[in-house]
Amino acid sequence: LPYLLLLPAVILELLIHIIPMLAGVGISFLGLTEFYLSNWRAAPFAGTGNYAIALNLNGATGQALLHSFTVTILYTLLVLALSWTFGMTAAVLTQRPFRGRGLVRTVFLIPFALPVFASVITWNFMLQQDTGAVNRILLALHLVHSPPFWLIGPNSFFSLVIVAVWRTWPFAFLILTAGLQSIPADLYEAAAIDGAGIVGQVRHVTLPLLRPVNRVLLLVLFLWTFNDFTTPFTLFGSAPPTQADIISIHIYENSFVSWNFGTGSAMSVLLLLFLLLVTGVYLAVMRRGRAEAHA
Repeated sequence: LPYLLLLPAVILELLIHIIPMLAGVGISFLGLTEFYLSNWRAAPFAGTGNYAIALNLNGATGQALLHSFTVTILYTLLVLALSWTFGMTAAVLTQRPFRGRGLVRTVFLIPFALPVFASVITWNFMLQQDTGAVNRILLALHLVHSPPFWLIGPNSFFSLVIVAVWRTWPFAFLILTAGLQSIPADLYEAAAIDGAGIVGQVRHVTLPLLRPVNRVLLLVLFLWTFNDFTTPFTLFGSAPPTQADIISIHIYENSFVSWNFGTGSAMSVLLLLFLLLVTGVYLAVMRRGRAEAHA
């Protein structure tokens, strides 16, 4: 009976994740372009040629991939740091009961609860140069002399970071709030008796006891942000500015715009290997830290 109950989930996992992933790995070894879409089995075997093209930093494809990877790393670190900071601050400030706390927490979670496309498209309208609400507010406050471009040029990167943080930090707030509920109030009372203020309580009580929660939260946020496709695609479309060329969109362009599925699949496999490496190293470091703490 247990195996029968698990069978539907196993079948769906195979159809949705495992088989497409294996197909992508197979395509990465083929010279699959638009000329072989009607009969992809006739595509010539390229061996590791697609990987060589993607990793050749002297070629245009390799340089573009390296640029996209660098932008994605910077984007991920900024979104991760800001989302955790905002989430932690909001969780600490709403930890103690006060009138209207439930309403405040609900408002904080609205960006995470909204459908992604609806919220990001709204940001797209708000960031338009001439008709967007952002530029109108900046001009009304006399913070700028002329309406800047937010969806093209250097500002596009910061626009992407702002939208991603706006969508992500409520998740950090939710997880950290749940983690704070497991910390006994007696510890804060003891810390206050010892003379610790709010900062001291957060430093010596909250952060150490939230360490297991933060380990999982930071890893999940990193993987979500690094792999994020919906936010940049909805904000910029299939041709984002160079300054906001996130690797997920870059792979999409190589696969479905340039019609070079072999190279695009090779880039996807390289991305998978990188994320597996980061996850493995992160878990190993965390496991070693726990072992040293227990010792």
